[in-house]
Amino acid sequence: MIVFDLRCARAHVFEAWFASTPAYEEQRERRLVACPTCGETSVEKAVMAPNVGVKGNRGSVEAPPASPADALRKLAALQAELLRRSRWVGSDFAAEARAMHEGERPEGAIHGQASAAEVSELVEEGVPIAPLLFPVAPPDQVN
Repeated sequence: MIVFDLRCARAHVFEAWFASTPAYEEQRERRLVACPTCGETSVEKAVMAPNVGVKGNRGSVEAPPASPADALRKLAALQAELLRRSRWVGSDFAAEARAMHEGERPEGAIHGQASAAEVSELVEEGVPIAPLLFPVAPPDQVN
């Protein structure tokens, strides 16, 4: 895997991992690489230099959590918001993620279940996925 520093058209800088430079180029050309801050799909490799603040591009900085329990509560709340904004696909996660990546289905946020082998295959194919921090039960079950 190769890590790239990328910059979107709105000047947000972020990291992304790819199997190879050609994999990055192919995904960028298909507009499959998106800025995690604003969703912009017009991205390019960022200059490898210290990130200097630009007027108007300064985010607010929060104080760190007061305790580990506070940190876990904050992470749980963030995950709950991600789940609220995504669609449950259950055990079809790998197939759905791959179909979106290949342009067979419209892109959208999904969550579901995948085996370690399925996750490895998705990563090798360059499909952007992220693990959830806490276990999640299907929507019809109590979490």
